[in-house]
Amino acid sequence: MTLRERIRSAAPRRAREQMRDMLVKYGERTSDQRPLPDFLVIGTKRGGTTSLWRYLVQHPLVPRLFPAWNTKTSHYFEENWPRGESWYRSHFPTVRQRAALERKHGGPSKVGEAAPLYMFHPLVAGRVADLMPQARMVVLLRDPVQRAYSHWKERRTEGKEPLDFAAALAAEDSRTEGERAKLIADPEYFSDAFDWYSYRARGRYLEHLEPWLDSFDSSQLLFVASETLYREPARTYRQVLEFVGLPPHDLPSYDVFNDRPSKGMDEAVRAELETYYRPYNAALAERLGMTFDWA
Repeated sequence: MTLRERIRSAAPRRAREQMRDMLVKYGERTSDQRPLPDFLVIGTKRGGTTSLWRYLVQHPLVPRLFPAWNTKTSHYFEENWPRGESWYRSHFPTVRQRAALERKHGGPSKVGEAAPLYMFHPLVAGRVADLMPQARMVVLLRDPVQRAYSHWKERRTEGKEPLDFAAALAAEDSRTEGERAKLIADPEYFSDAFDWYSYRARGRYLEHLEPWLDSFDSSQLLFVASETLYREPARTYRQVLEFVGLPPHDLPSYDVFNDRPSKGMDEAVRAELETYYRPYNAALAERLGMTFDWA
């Protein structure tokens, strides 16, 4: 590509970036007119959050985020916490926009976002409880063995993981050592390693859910097995709509988005992970009073 061609191709990108910056600033200027969200989908990573979010925003009473209409989260409570509440509010529709939706469709609008790191980050439950004590949380929980492998495949596909799965599991502790403590000690700190390489740790679900269970009434938390979402998407979607306070709505199809089938895992690694997670799965099932296919 010649220099002239590169300049020409860069111009539309700059124009889009400038427009986005203008919209972000407008959102912040009008943040006092933008209510905080009603619900959050807080995890788990590689557990179907993208699919569920795509289903939710097809409901006529669930507006998309502003101005990045194609994204599912602001990443406020983990990565963008230092930006402040006005910045967070800027991502959601105004009271006037919500009222217009409600007049048009004859029901209550519900606003939310979906961020898989929210469940895992040690400070997010407290931050959400302080800012949005009435919010409702949807929690997707996938077989932790399959979740870990799918997580690794995502990192591998994105070019962020040079190690094979077994080696990545073996390196996890050294890669993430001290990162959780840094997150707790410094509210403005963000750790890519804590997010990227936490293959095994993220599957110890109860450990990460305890702050949520301590901070919110049980009526504000809906736990759904990811396998149930995949197997019975229409029924699960109806359950989630009822939980967040939306009227029923049928979709023409329930496609799986962002899918990376977990095939090809080494059987010895699979067996080791199944043994490792067995007591964690049992404790989770007992604490939540649920049964899981993988537990």
